Amino acid sequence: MNNVYVFDHPLIQHKTALLRDKDTGVKDFRQLVKEISLLMGYEVTRDLPLQDVEIETPIAKTTVKMLKEPSLCIVPILRAGLGMVDGFLDLVPAARVGFIGLYRDHETHLPVEYYCKLPEDIENRQIIVLDPMLATGGSAAAAVDFIKQRGGKRISFVCLIAAPEGIEVLSKAHPDVNIYIAAKDSHLNEFAYIVPGLGDAGDRLYSLK
Repeated sequence: MNNVYVFDHPLIQHKTALLRDKDTGVKDFRQLVKEISLLMGYEVTRDLPLQDVEIETPIAKTTVKMLKEPSLCIVPILRAGLGMVDGFLDLVPAARVGFIGLYRDHETHLPVEYYCKLPEDIENRQIIVLDPMLATGGSAAAAVDFIKQRGGKRISFVCLIAAPEGIEVLSKAHPDVNIYIAAKDSHLNEFAYIVPGLGDAGDRLYSLK
């Protein structure tokens, strides 16, 4: 699939390995999610539009390249996606942040929306949707649907761990969306969890289990 990018950077692979370990505590888990998100963000934001701006250095006036406004909107899928926000904001502190609230019905495995709040000028921004796990792909595809319904156009999806099933679902539903992945795993089990995965990212981020 031409729109799927799996990162092979040694630091991302190392930190993802630590993230998977069942003995990694909540404090370290949160920090690792932030660090991996920051490392991925450097590449994901490669195509942010630039504009010429005139500034004055201590030596002379000059024209430099700066991010064109309005620039970026980061949209975490609640709740686990929140853990990835700070890594991206460290790179682009002026980015707007929207929110989409979805949960997966444990019986049907289908996404259910309970909240969506996006900037009013979302149609003018490059949008990065964040969710640590791309499992069945239903929540990711639904989140992109909601953004497009509200005018969003330039959308990327960023996750830490992905299953082939989720990649296929999201790619088929939204072939125009680039998918960035820290690690592509083997498959989904009978409970729709990624194998080997890392468990429930939300529970591990917020120490609910």
